Amino acid sequence: MQRFDPNTTTRESLTASIRTFFADVLSDEDSAVSPFLGGEKAAHARLQDIDPVDYCRSRNYYSGAVTRLSPYIRHGILHPEAVRQQGVAKAPAKKIEKFIQELTWRFFWQRTYRQHPEWLWQDIEPYKTGFLKDEYSADLPIDIEQGTTGVACIDHFIQDLLQTGYMHNHTRMYVASYLVHFRRVKWQVGAQWFLRHLIDGDPASNNFSWQWVASTFAHKPYFFNLENVAKYCGEHVDCSPERNQELDATYAQLEARLFPKKRAEKEVL
Repeated sequence: MQRFDPNTTTRESLTASIRTFFADVLSDEDSAVSPFLGGEKAAHARLQDIDPVDYCRSRNYYSGAVTRLSPYIRHGILHPEAVRQQGVAKAPAKKIEKFIQELTWRFFWQRTYRQHPEWLWQDIEPYKTGFLKDEYSADLPIDIEQGTTGVACIDHFIQDLLQTGYMHNHTRMYVASYLVHFRRVKWQVGAQWFLRHLIDGDPASNNFSWQWVASTFAHKPYFFNLENVAKYCGEHVDCSPERNQELDATYAQLEARLFPKKRAEKEVL
């Protein structure tokens, strides 16, 4: 078996070897290789560069100052407490509350999983959409799997996932909502799909976030429209109405279209 010296092996030579040994994964030169660098050196360099104040201000934007530390946290290279300490060393805790809250959410998901491991793949609560769980598909549509839905912004976000193994958190919510509510597919299907591709795919954070979007771990479903995508991603993603027709509607219009049974229940009441 070939051995690699971490002091002399380059990323390019390692990638070439992986293409040889795992041809079914990286079959040709066009196959995507994540831009993330692994290892402690890369993790600590990125940790030193974080700007928690700018993160709080811009984190919802596609080009916002997100830390991209999640792969290193997921694989145990960085501990969340070390990330918190780095944050408060750069700014007062009161000024970076959202930064600290997001780290706390990770802790919350982990604790929830430890206390209720059976919740990881089962609906914690019924859907709040007017549909029963059996009315959702158990199959991942091929156009979603390949990022060829014809909805330009959704395809862009899926290509991020396929090509880099990473997605901005806001776009994860968009794609999850699109799969569950616009295409009516079980959240478990989407959660499994994400875990197959995400290099920071933590089962607890991933699955419980999918349940939050689906409404099986929240009081209402999360859904979005094109105006929202354009606000946060429009400078970098095609948000033209003609290429995103399915999303080009008001929230009231989308709610009526996506959750007609829920609307009927309200009218009866």
